[in-house]
Amino acid sequence: MFSFIFFFNSFWLGVGLAMDSFSVSMVNGLNEPNMKAGKMNLIAGCYAFFQFAMPMIGWICVHTIVVYFKAFEKFIPWIALILLLYIGGKMLIEGIKGGDEDDKSDKTLTFGTLMVQGIATAIDALSVGFTIADYGFLMAFIASMIIAVTTYLISIAGVVIGKKVGTKLSGKASILGGVILIGIGIEIFVKGVFF
Repeated sequence: MFSFIFFFNSFWLGVGLAMDSFSVSMVNGLNEPNMKAGKMNLIAGCYAFFQFAMPMIGWICVHTIVVYFKAFEKFIPWIALILLLYIGGKMLIEGIKGGDEDDKSDKTLTFGTLMVQGIATAIDALSVGFTIADYGFLMAFIASMIIAVTTYLISIAGVVIGKKVGTKLSGKASILGGVILIGIGIEIFVKGVFF
């Protein structure tokens, strides 16, 4: 049942899925170089939660309403693109308008934006439900937990790197962050629609 290959595959699946979370975590660190540890953990925890929840939701759909899930699956890249274009575009516009150092209050990440980021970076993990469909519930749960822990650790690393770079970039961090988010949205869309 549980083998080295199972854990190995689950870990690398987590690494692959966490790359978008890593990039967005970096953007958040860029945008808020003085971020406290509690907020860093909240960001990483949010992304980890969604990276856990999405494969489990996908797995449940495969085992219950597979026909409806198959129809919804083609919209996943579109949803991710729209959400990330919105957040990235907003950051880009704010950065271009004026990267005032005094205006840090506008740049802090809100809970609503964090939730949108979490969904946008993890929505493609819904289709992982298909790749783990032959697992029993316990195996699917453990695989999703491994993905979540991997995402958490990678996201923390992303915030830390972003904070270090953000301190050096000062006012230009919003522009770079916006461009990165838009790029991630386009990458998810292209992968989902054309490959």
